[in-house]
Amino acid sequence: NVFTLALVLSAFVFSDHLAHESGLLTVVIMGMVLANIDVPRLKEILDFKESLTILLISILFVLLAANINYEELQLLNLQTVYLFLAVVFVLRPMSVFASTIGSDLTFNEKLFISWVGPRGIVAAGIASLFGLKLVQAGIQTAEIITPLVFAIVLGTVLLNATTARLMARLLNVKLDASDGIMIIGANRGARLLAQYLEKYDKHVVLIDNSEEMIEKAEAMGLEAIQDNIYKLDLTERFELLDMGYLLAMTGSDNVNQYACRNYRHNFGENGTYRLMSKDEIETGVIQEDTQILFNETTDFLKLNETARNFPTVRDIKIDTHEELMSSITKLVQQKSIPVFVRHANNKISIVSNEIEDLIIEKGASLVYLGEEL
Repeated sequence: NVFTLALVLSAFVFSDHLAHESGLLTVVIMGMVLANIDVPRLKEILDFKESLTILLISILFVLLAANINYEELQLLNLQTVYLFLAVVFVLRPMSVFASTIGSDLTFNEKLFISWVGPRGIVAAGIASLFGLKLVQAGIQTAEIITPLVFAIVLGTVLLNATTARLMARLLNVKLDASDGIMIIGANRGARLLAQYLEKYDKHVVLIDNSEEMIEKAEAMGLEAIQDNIYKLDLTERFELLDMGYLLAMTGSDNVNQYACRNYRHNFGENGTYRLMSKDEIETGVIQEDTQILFNETTDFLKLNETARNFPTVRDIKIDTHEELMSSITKLVQQKSIPVFVRHANNKISIVSNEIEDLIIEKGASLVYLGEEL
């Protein structure tokens, strides 16, 4: 972190020495280069940068605001209010909608960005610089530029920051529940289950290190991320914000346990599950760190053999908990795999070693892989 900071400062000073005011451009390009090469411990550098950004911007606001005195604020009048309203309700939305043409953002999402998007420090910095230079050049009314910009910055920050939650609720862009399903592993069984879940409007993301598995998943229209689970920081991925279930289904017991151990608090608020390990099947002793997927006889090999032999996800109607347990017993006896309970409202419950506690209401279905029951 310290070396990177020293390198940035050195690049800035050296560039400015070669060409006046070129230092900013140099460090911006340096940041673009760093983002596109394999830098060791880049995550630590980014975290350090975020802390510096907050500290330096806070100091900069204080320094810039210190240039304004009370007499300058008295120059503001009713026209300032009109300009403020124009910025908030006209100019800011126009810039957001123009800059997001062709994006996947919805109309309400663009409105929300217009309301709470970043604003302030660049305008305040430029206003302070040019306002001072214009005053020195003798330009009439130039002394109002700096206090005017600060008044608008202060007003927008107070208005937008205090009403952000309300606007998110009104525009329906607030994430009410984390019910997405993240599956570690894109093998045959995982792809088959993901395809079924997406039929019922569940957001499913598959993560695998294998390029071949990811290509097969994408060919099925599934959302998939190719990366090494040990190197990838999943908490930084925007597309995983709504993940509430974590299913570790790879052929490696170590990977499954690592994923559950490191990401259960971020993506497993509704449940963290993994396949049985080889040792657990051999010894019959289950570690109590996470819930076991499906049942205590299903490991990676059985899951994918069943998916290969019976590549159709089936379901049977159940109305009571007794019917659920009876159906699971029959499925296990015929070597099929019970995987989910789909409730009448299309909510999904994962079948696990704690299925005894599940509440079943009329209209539910038991989803399974295997021979038709």
